[in-house]
Amino acid sequence: MADVRLLRFRSAVPLALAVLLTACATTSNQPTGPKVKSLDIEGTKQVDEGDIKDRILTSSTPWYAFWPFGKAHYFDTNAWQADLRRIERFYQAEGFYQAQVESNEVIPDGDKAVRLKVVVNEGAPTLIDRVETHGLEALSQGEGQPSQRERERILEELPVKAGDVFREDTWVATKELVLQRLKDLGYAEAEVGGEVRVDVATQKAVVDLQIAPGLRYRFGNIFIATDANPQVPPRRIIEQAQGAVTKGAYFSEAALAEAQARVFRMGVFGAVKVNRGAPDRQNATVPVVVDVRESPFHSIKLGGGIGIDAARQEGRILGEWTNRNFRGGLRRLTLRGRLGYAFIPNVLASLRNDEGSQSGPVFTLTTEFEQPRFLFRDVALQASVTAEKGLQQAYSFYGGYLKTGVIWTPHPSFSVFPSYNLQLYRLKGQVTADETVPPIILGCNDPSGKCDVALSFLEVAFAWDRRDDRTEPRDGYYAALSVQKGGGPFFGNYDYVRLLPDLRYYHSIGEKKELTMAVKLRMGTLDPAGGGQSSIVTRFFSGGATAMRGFNGQRLSPMTPLAPTYKKDDDGNVLLDANGNPILDSWDTVPVGGNSLFETSVELRYMLTDALMVAVFYDSGLVGTEALFGKNAPKLFGPEHYHAVGAGLRYLTVVGPIRLDIARRLNIGRGLPVSDPGYIYPSSGGCLGFGRKFDKASTSADAAYAGAPEGLCAVHISIGEAF
Repeated sequence: MADVRLLRFRSAVPLALAVLLTACATTSNQPTGPKVKSLDIEGTKQVDEGDIKDRILTSSTPWYAFWPFGKAHYFDTNAWQADLRRIERFYQAEGFYQAQVESNEVIPDGDKAVRLKVVVNEGAPTLIDRVETHGLEALSQGEGQPSQRERERILEELPVKAGDVFREDTWVATKELVLQRLKDLGYAEAEVGGEVRVDVATQKAVVDLQIAPGLRYRFGNIFIATDANPQVPPRRIIEQAQGAVTKGAYFSEAALAEAQARVFRMGVFGAVKVNRGAPDRQNATVPVVVDVRESPFHSIKLGGGIGIDAARQEGRILGEWTNRNFRGGLRRLTLRGRLGYAFIPNVLASLRNDEGSQSGPVFTLTTEFEQPRFLFRDVALQASVTAEKGLQQAYSFYGGYLKTGVIWTPHPSFSVFPSYNLQLYRLKGQVTADETVPPIILGCNDPSGKCDVALSFLEVAFAWDRRDDRTEPRDGYYAALSVQKGGGPFFGNYDYVRLLPDLRYYHSIGEKKELTMAVKLRMGTLDPAGGGQSSIVTRFFSGGATAMRGFNGQRLSPMTPLAPTYKKDDDGNVLLDANGNPILDSWDTVPVGGNSLFETSVELRYMLTDALMVAVFYDSGLVGTEALFGKNAPKLFGPEHYHAVGAGLRYLTVVGPIRLDIARRLNIGRGLPVSDPGYIYPSSGGCLGFGRKFDKASTSADAAYAGAPEGLCAVHISIGEAF
């Protein structure tokens, strides 16, 4: 007769907890034994060797064991003996109840190191023969009971399935999933348990899922727990919570989570917790308790930063003052400023006063006001006034803009922001002491050289953000769309329509989400009415740490050339070729933007340690002179659509990952469009600023390498993920 064992997991839980607590134990910072040079586990065929190593205390010293990324790992005899038992226990949790550690060796490697070797015999896995459920019979169809479809959904796509290997983690996940589904149907006191019967001889398991739904509850009253002398009226908190929790509706933990997000989004609480109170079984209702702690209503932030790029460098200081209860009513008033000094292309070139270099102060000063509950609970009024002075590669500018609108947030993840915008700028296309960019290139029709821009437009921005973390996303997605209509009934100098959709997706695998795949698609089109001019301040640019990384900042763009420079001898005389023509030394360009944009990115990010991450990526990008859709639209994956591959390193900090990316553009396509048809493209682009040559007088973009005149490599240092 087959040997049948009944595995009751109530008795197994204390053992599992003891093993886990032991595995989480730490040893002294001082080494007590030889360094572990290597750890090999042989015989692993159906279980990943890396998964075993993640669950034992002993580990080999990694190759990156130097500050601040790691340290040497040392051998401890007691921990090693416990690890051998942990290996067998891990196999049991994975469904291999006959697995054994057949042998282990501690092999000296010199006087101060050892190599470890373990041989395991996995045995056969235990398969799930069938899954039995008991207890859902109480959920009969009728008034006050779930529908047939809701009852079917309780057991849909459970982690445990007949024919799969029985694993303890999937068994636990199954009970948690069924319990969560029951609670979201109103069964606040539901219980889910059961047992698994394993036949060791046949390696078969019968899963018995026991369900006790209990009463089906509805939401009752909402109660507020707050500070002794709260400044936020409780009715405001209740009003926000009622956006998710409605009295009389069936209880749902998902609704509690949404209510918590709504209250926290008020922006005046340092801590928010929304829980159910003690159920009223007689009336089948559950009260809701909102526990909040107010944060300071006034805050000051100061900081600084630098921006480093091959085409532009900037140092800046930042400041922000916020009053979260301005004149009562939770009105928010924010004063925000940035003061800096910019250098083009870099600090050294400006200090040497190189030809083509420029520098100057830059600043942005913003006053922003927000009125919550404007007309309705989920609508806020927002208005801002900004003054700024900037320095770009093709022009400098000063001016400001006004923005006012309402933000409607019907769901914590979804917002709609219609706004009216008025932007006034004076542009100056001065790129060197004696070199200017013509006003027509900047989008100005005044031939006198003045370039005053007045943009008046209506914008509607939609955003649906389901990322698990906005700073370092691992899972979820983000979708946004911006629509601008300028001119026409809104007056202004430019009549146009501008669209900018943005899509991102993230998915991670591994127990600790070690490997993350991130995908981005971003498009834009700017369509001036009647085929007229577009202003450079509304055009699209790409390139840089958060765009197409195969180019430096804003360098993926249609270009306009500056004055060429020619080779000279030691006496300052221009050198001539055999035909008597001056020999070209360099011919620089500045980006002037385009009316179309297309960017894609696929990135794989892998966690080496808790603080160190590596990444590989593929980026592509296009910025065309014409709108993205139309007769003369640039062709996607055509000669002006550029591609790059690269790798990066991230060091995670409290302010976000410090990121280093190195990209190499593929030689697919032709040179960038340059406004002067006589422009001579470099014959080779070099890499990282070295190797660019003008040894051939070619004016054909088709004959140039992809992305000319830009170099084929780019390096980006920044804080925060690329997307």
